[in-house]
Amino acid sequence: MKIVFLDAITMGDASLDEMASLGELIVYPSSTPKEARERVKDADVACLNKVIVDKAFLDAAPKLKLICEAGTGINNIDVGLCEQRGILVKNVAGYSTDSVAQTAWMHILNLAGRAFHYNEFVHGGQYSKNVVHVDYRHPFTELSGKTLGIIGMGAIGQKVAAIGKAFGMDVIYYSTSGTSHCRDYPSVSLDEMLSKADVISIHAPYNERTAGLIGYEEFRKMKRTAFLVNTGRGGIAVEEDLARALDEGLIAGAGIDVYVKEPLPMSSPLMHLEHPEKLLLTPHIAWYSVEARARLAHEMAQNILSSGI
Repeated sequence: MKIVFLDAITMGDASLDEMASLGELIVYPSSTPKEARERVKDADVACLNKVIVDKAFLDAAPKLKLICEAGTGINNIDVGLCEQRGILVKNVAGYSTDSVAQTAWMHILNLAGRAFHYNEFVHGGQYSKNVVHVDYRHPFTELSGKTLGIIGMGAIGQKVAAIGKAFGMDVIYYSTSGTSHCRDYPSVSLDEMLSKADVISIHAPYNERTAGLIGYEEFRKMKRTAFLVNTGRGGIAVEEDLARALDEGLIAGAGIDVYVKEPLPMSSPLMHLEHPEKLLLTPHIAWYSVEARARLAHEMAQNILSSGI
């Protein structure tokens, strides 16, 4: 069995030994569309993360029996066409739940706690020149008693909610699917969440119901003291409107890990704020812990093993 990993650079230093034990494994750090078509021509299994699987790709791979997505989302794969051709498609769900929840809370705590400001205040020498022993001009926000609003109460949303409860927060959520399946917390309308929440954390998939869900009018409905965190998918919060909302003071701050275009281009409005101190940006790393990538590699190997190829 020939296994080709077309863009393994995203796995970093995670071991692929378990996958290699299942057949002949050929690993490429990245592949252009043309390179991908050439590299899968005699492959039985194609492993990939962001490579586009379309008709041209499948036409170039007559032996292909299985596509393993190195992640959860499969928007890059024409699943219907794969089904027509009898090609299995398997992804990995749940491998990064703890890591994404931790990253969401890293953003929340840094925003509410002003960690980056305080660090710069001390390292930059301002504290040494201060007349008192505290930065009295910049108090931080206590989360206990505040309301945490979660958009998308799946496994990650529930993990974030549980941490919020441990901090003494009240939790509400908005179901983007309309099912409101979680009974542990109140399900509310989007408008109610926008008006009540002190922190909103996005954990929903990107689809026709969530695209552009939070735009300028939604930011106007939020508290001016509120924070928005998005570790879900880029495009759920409109980037141009978020930048405008931050500069106009409609919300107090935001933490963003996912973007419409990745890597984030320098031309993005998020890179040109008048008040960049209100915005904490990370490079789509919520899923990227050492432990999450090890689980991902293991589950991909299990997907190959269980396929019966």
